[in-house]
Amino acid sequence: MHNTNGRSSTTKDFVKKNWKFTEVWIDSVLSPPYILLLLCDGEENCQIYDPAQGYKIVFSCNNYDEAKWWLIEDGYKLIEGRLIVSQLT
Repeated sequence: MHNTNGRSSTTKDFVKKNWKFTEVWIDSVLSPPYILLLLCDGEENCQIYDPAQGYKIVFSCNNYDEAKWWLIEDGYKLIEGRLIVSQLT
């Protein structure tokens, strides 16, 4: 389930500090359900974080669709809604 594509930590830090939106994805087959967080910047650089592992990055890619399909292939479903940083400020 977990992998990264070897992108530099500088890129990962950039997305973490300059995120545009985040989504919560859930694997409801497990009990209790397992949750992952998807964070993307304005250029669609995306990382998937695992809160259960101290917010470790478990997947990183250069576009939202690739991140979404990675989650779907692993059985995750999007929890309705997206948190957009511009709506918070």
